[in-house]
Amino acid sequence: MARERAELWQEHITQWRSSGLSGMAYCKQESLAYGRFVYWRKKLAGSLGPDGAAPSGFARVAPVARLESADGLTVSLPGGVSITGLHAGNVDLLGAILRQL
Repeated sequence: MARERAELWQEHITQWRSSGLSGMAYCKQESLAYGRFVYWRKKLAGSLGPDGAAPSGFARVAPVARLESADGLTVSLPGGVSITGLHAGNVDLLGAILRQL
């Protein structure tokens, strides 16, 4: 039964992607509960954890050895927040931080 349910939702998600509609509009058109749609979209995309919970939204941050050079990129965000010392070795960290904003 669970496999059939997953297949049904996968079909809805495939149809939604090709429809050009927002998720909410597609659910309204198909008389689907939007919350269930979001749940299955995340579950089938593999973004739910093993316990079925959504990810926390936090990114893992690890210290990086300090560079002696002052060269690097500085990103200044609204509100006075600045991220400094970005370089090719930690550009993935910048991406993870910006996705959380």
